[in-house]
Parts: sequence; structure tokens; C-alpha cells
Amino acid sequence: MSRRVHFSMIRGFHLADLFTIANGFCGVAALFAAMTFLTSGDPRWLWGAALLVPVALVFDVLDGRVARWRHAASPMGRELDSLADVISFGVAPAGIAFAAGLDSVLDQLVLMYFVGCGLSRLARFNITAETMAGEAGKVPYFEGTPIPTSVVPLALLMGAFQAGALRPVSILGAELHLVVLLFLLSGSLMISKTFRVPKL
Repeated sequence: MSRRVHFSMIRGFHLADLFTIANGFCGVAALFAAMTFLTSGDPRWLWGAALLVPVALVFDVLDGRVARWRHAASPMGRELDSLADVISFGVAPAGIAFAAGLDSVLDQLVLMYFVGCGLSRLARFNITAETMAGEAGKVPYFEGTPIPTSVVPLALLMGAFQAGALRPVSILGAELHLVVLLFLLSGSLMISKTFRVPKL
């Protein structure tokens, strides 16, 4: 019985879902590479981790296009996409930022806030997508910035890392890296209901 259910679940996957899973795999690989940087000290691992995030973005774009091309969009595909996005564009950038040196208590709180915003943004999209799509069957805009926009603060972080500019400042006796405020801004824009982005 369990084997029958297992094969039934596999048959339920669409081609687009394979791209979605590849997106999630990139996020997990990025986390592994960031952890390898922490143990080896070789910056190539950190750069490899950061580069895997835009690769995940390519798969994220492709899964939507393949789903529309094959007319195979489904609620399962939408949920799968959100789970992969949380890994690749939420947890992975936060993990890379921590590995790069944003590891003070205040840094960690901001990075947790960033990931929490990404989770909230995706959950809100999933429960409102059908209502917003209307008769056209397509969501016309995003409420808040999409979570893949986290590639922007990540890129700026890596620029600061390369320049050796990741020095903390002291705020009431606690250390904070100013670049972490980019993740604070990114997370806040994700959960904004007034900031709308047209969906292409």
C-alpha cells in the first residue's frame, strides 16, 4: 500500500516541479558551501554559496514558465515553489550572511526577522493568490517585493565582503554590521501591503 502511494505521489509531479526542486537543491547546496567556508576559511566556498542563489533564481523563473507553457500549474506546485523559495532566497542568504561575518546577536536577530518576513510573505501570497487571480487566472501584482529580490542585499553583502568592509559598529554596547540593515529593509519590503510589484 505504501509503495503504491509513493509511486502515485511521484506520478503527481509535473515537469515544472523538477525545476522547483532544483531551485531548492541550490539553496541547500548554498548552505552546505557556506558551512564549508566556516570550517575551511577558503573564500571560494562563500562565493560559491552566493552564486548558487542566482542559479536558484534561474530555476525559479523557469518553473513558472514551464508550468504556463504546459498548462500544468497546480496548488501543489505553488506550495512546492514557496517551500523551495524559503530555502533558496530566505534561509540560504541568511546563512551566507552569517558565514560572511554577520554573526553578532543583533545581526542574527535581523537575519531571523528577514527569514520570518520571507515566510510571511509567501504564506500571504499562497492564501490570496486564487482570489487575486480572478477570472484571468493570473495574479496581476505582488503585494510586497517577491522573496527572490533577496539576491540584491546578498550581492551587496558580497561586495562588502570582497572590499573588507564588514566591520561592526557598537550600538548601546552591542555590535551590529551596518550591511545587515539591507536585509532588514529587504524583509520589510516583502511584507509591505502598500508596496505593489507588477507580476510579469
